[in-house]
Amino acid sequence: MTLSPERASHPYHMHDAITGQPQAIARVISEERNNIGDLAELVQRATRVHIVGIGTSWHAALIGEDLLRNHAGRHEARAWNSYEFCDRPPPLAEDDIVIVLSHRGTKTYSARALELAHRSGAATALLTGIGSDARRDLANVVVETSEPDPSSAFTISHTSALTALTMLAVALSGKDPAKSLSGLPDAVQGAISTEDAVRDWAASSTDVQRFYFVGTGTDASTAYEAALKMKEANYTTTEGLHLEQYLHGPFVSTDEGCLVTFIAPPSDDPEDRVLDIMRAATEVRARTAAVLQKGDSDRANLVDTVISVPECPGIYSPIVYLAPLQLLTYWLALELKCNPDVFRLNDPRHVAARRHYTL
Repeated sequence: MTLSPERASHPYHMHDAITGQPQAIARVISEERNNIGDLAELVQRATRVHIVGIGTSWHAALIGEDLLRNHAGRHEARAWNSYEFCDRPPPLAEDDIVIVLSHRGTKTYSARALELAHRSGAATALLTGIGSDARRDLANVVVETSEPDPSSAFTISHTSALTALTMLAVALSGKDPAKSLSGLPDAVQGAISTEDAVRDWAASSTDVQRFYFVGTGTDASTAYEAALKMKEANYTTTEGLHLEQYLHGPFVSTDEGCLVTFIAPPSDDPEDRVLDIMRAATEVRARTAAVLQKGDSDRANLVDTVISVPECPGIYSPIVYLAPLQLLTYWLALELKCNPDVFRLNDPRHVAARRHYTL
């Protein structure tokens, strides 16, 4: 549930969180620099790096793994779902480091993962919200992400955690994180400025039967996250997929009832597989959309809806390209008469269901 008094109309808390992201990201860059430096030292001394999270934080962990592998040369880095980490934990020793991502510090398996890592003697780090209930005493380093996310559809806390992970990757590569990420808040603000176009996109998508979000690399994790936000906030039938995985089975269910959204920053792939799949989706009469870098005419000419974001370094793309998709989730929730903040706990059936489990 939202930690703030419930709202019954726009702007819901989710909207405040989305539009507040540039300021929150700027705070992480300026105020968490020393903590990131301490974390980088722990990672440099470690033989193995484990990044652990669940839900939205699982998607952040996947991006963290990619960042450490491809930008910091830590090819042994591994992302773990918190449940799997606790249920079938890897062997842990003093030369391991476990980085736990937890927005509020209250999720059962993320808290257990931190406890398990601490008991093992491994170095531990915690990326969590300002003033969260996380067990900070179990962590060697704590990096604070954002003020408590006011909506149950975590957005500002997610991109703040991604900022911290990006800073870590940059620091490990020997560069200055503050300098390398100085343009990130403005790039995110530029992505948020697409809101009018995204609102029109949402209004035209209310009759879509199935939503697909697809991307490669870190953009695949962005696709997973966009699909999760859609399910949480507007309850639509949505799936996030790796671009190539989409062809290997899921594409068969694509037809005129679908909207396929491509998360497609500039690519070095000479074949540009995105173009193939855009053409294929059009052939089966699906609606198509893409979040693209401004000026990407080759891809823009192949889809029905284009959301153009500012040109930015590739390391920014998991955050910049997500912002318009967060806005789509929000505005589609309003079109479908859903409250995006409350995790559907304004529905008595879902309140009753919560008696059977805890998060």
